[in-house]
Amino acid sequence: MSVNMLVPMEVGICCVDLPALSRFYQDVLGFTFVAQVQMPAAAAQRVGLSEGGYSVVRLQTPYGERIKLLAPERTPTRHVDGLILDRQNASYLTFIVEDIASLVADLKRVGASFFAGDEAIQLRPEVKALFCRDPEGNVLELVEYGDIAAYRPDFFNHRSA
Repeated sequence: MSVNMLVPMEVGICCVDLPALSRFYQDVLGFTFVAQVQMPAAAAQRVGLSEGGYSVVRLQTPYGERIKLLAPERTPTRHVDGLILDRQNASYLTFIVEDIASLVADLKRVGASFFAGDEAIQLRPEVKALFCRDPEGNVLELVEYGDIAAYRPDFFNHRSA
């Protein structure tokens, strides 16, 4: 059995300060605003998301992936202690970027915090990575590939001459 997906996957992120987090993803990471909607408490309860209502902002990448920032009426609790994979239910968003170093100043300016310093680590030949938290503590992975076409041949056509 498999899911018959009709559009690219979307990721939902629970947040406290919806306007600030929306600005972060738009201004620093280049997402485009799609829509904002308000969900009433009755619908939120029926679907199992929240006792109260919530607001949703949808943002999109140039490739069509979307994130949904969800701000419930009741402030959610934060659990951000420890190393990323040392806690159950850990999750993070991965962004494949052209130049990690060029993003660091912008990330610092808007309050991102870094794991193990603010310089990319060489994970293996041709692959660098850096982990940080957005202003609300969500974990982001930035990865830079020396040969992006080898990593994602589905996006890049290899034609030999």
